[in-house]
Amino acid sequence: MSAPPLIQKSPATSGHSCTYGAQILDDGTTRFRVWAPSVQRVELVIDELAFLMERDGEGNHTLTIEVDPDTRYVYRIGDRQVPDPASRAQPDGVLSASMVVDPRAYVWKSNQWHGMPWHHAVICEVHVGAMGGFDGLRRALPRLAACGYTAIELMPVAAFQGDRNWGYDGVLPYAPEASYGSIHALKAMVDEAHQLGLAVILDVVYNHFGPVGNELPNYAPEFFRADAQTPWGAAIDFRRPQVARFFLDNALMWINEYRFDGLRLDAVHAIKPTAFLEELGAAIRRNCLPRGREVWLVLENEHNGAGLLRGDYTAQWNDDAHNVLHVLLTGEQEGYYVDFAKHPGEDLAKALKEGFVFQGQSDRRGIPRGDPSQDLPPTSFVLFLQNHDQIGNRPLGERLTCLVNEADLRAAMVLVALSPMIPLFFMGEEWGCRTPFYYFTDYQGELAEKVREGRREEFAHFAGFADPERRQRIPDPNALATYAASIPRQEDSMSAQEWGHWFAGLLQMRKRHLVERLAGSRALSCEVLGKQAVHARWRLRSGQHWEIALNLSEQDVSLPRDSASRILWIEPQDVMDALDSGVLAAHTAVVLVRDPEGERLLA
Repeated sequence: MSAPPLIQKSPATSGHSCTYGAQILDDGTTRFRVWAPSVQRVELVIDELAFLMERDGEGNHTLTIEVDPDTRYVYRIGDRQVPDPASRAQPDGVLSASMVVDPRAYVWKSNQWHGMPWHHAVICEVHVGAMGGFDGLRRALPRLAACGYTAIELMPVAAFQGDRNWGYDGVLPYAPEASYGSIHALKAMVDEAHQLGLAVILDVVYNHFGPVGNELPNYAPEFFRADAQTPWGAAIDFRRPQVARFFLDNALMWINEYRFDGLRLDAVHAIKPTAFLEELGAAIRRNCLPRGREVWLVLENEHNGAGLLRGDYTAQWNDDAHNVLHVLLTGEQEGYYVDFAKHPGEDLAKALKEGFVFQGQSDRRGIPRGDPSQDLPPTSFVLFLQNHDQIGNRPLGERLTCLVNEADLRAAMVLVALSPMIPLFFMGEEWGCRTPFYYFTDYQGELAEKVREGRREEFAHFAGFADPERRQRIPDPNALATYAASIPRQEDSMSAQEWGHWFAGLLQMRKRHLVERLAGSRALSCEVLGKQAVHARWRLRSGQHWEIALNLSEQDVSLPRDSASRILWIEPQDVMDALDSGVLAAHTAVVLVRDPEGERLLA
């Protein structure tokens, strides 16, 4: 394991010139700029010395002076002293002073890395804090690479209030969370990943700010819309060029300065107008350095907007496919799972063949959602059984290892790992983790009470938590013990070593037989074999037909064998005789390949 690189000045290191914040210029001076259109006077305060900033007609307040890197500063606006909304570092938290950062101070080692093709991606989503911060995650990278992962996805790292949070309550999107480590530790982690051949994706939140530390409403209410709301409050006003620029620069900073290989944009259905997303995608494609670099843009989008996937965006998390798989595995039908409970076999077949299940029809709320997606390649969709939301938003944070019999879970994981869609797993899935992953925060006082009680009331309509006394079992998000209990522990798995070996074998199979043949692949068909069983077929680039048959029911189903097809994987191994007889046994998955015109093209 290599140590973090030494920090020193180097003209060869990366930086991104941002419109706002403290930007060190080529002549050694630092330009400070903040957009505060509702006020006439803003002062820059350093060591209790105040410097009046110059206001332009758009409400930008700017001052250029000589200061040293690591200088602490705040803005004085009226009787308030506030951190820089585009702060590059908040060493003492989001309510304290900002710090000037020289982005050129880190010397990169992996300068030959230019990313990897998207169809090579096998993603492990991680929570940086639960992995031990940036340094802890860096130390874990060789193990993750050895599992067969090719990409690591970080839950958001933008600065938030307190020391514990999922990251979706960030308030200073340019500043890496100080409780995870320094900005140099973050860059060292990305650098180490690239040296190991791992891509790194960052989850970013551009749809809202968290509840503590966001001062923008006090001096820039124009940043938000008075006529539109999100589940988290007033919508951000992306129609304003200054607001759009704030987020465009943020995305480019993560990609060009921190060298992330991609961004996953959280809940873009809450970003309006969608023209901003088109502008963002185009700006990233136009300004990624060096030219020819592979950069991935992945969406979470409840609206199932296929048009974005035909443009500059690489893929979307396929929540529809997850939801129907969850219904098939657990039988749960509460909340949004009810939309997938009536015909789960048909829905899974549609997802595997066409991508989205909802392509314009109305959901349980009577709201039409989704676009036709059957023209999109399977690699436009990220397939998963679990992620931070689908585990942590459960009342008790259970993983599927605690909810589902092992045979069905392994069969479903075969589908995820060996489907032509892009697979994503949540940290610990690679060794059968049973540790819960709870929702956690670090708030105090009245807000802590609101979060705790709001969390419990959220599940009052669930059958298992209608009783108020039972809801008290839902862990307090603000308790340190809730966070500590969410850190993955291998001792919670009864067979971590055996499961890990099995999982690595799946990903080796994907790498050996599927990855290089994915570009240009397309779905052919998906036959419903039973209420909980399907048989999907895809055509790969070189002409082979890739097939996966999955049976999550209690009954065997008929699966006539094509004599030209060959079995690549069967789960479990002891159902081969049934398969030879044209039967797909219960709790089984099988992966087959058929070469064009009988040619055996796969070694």
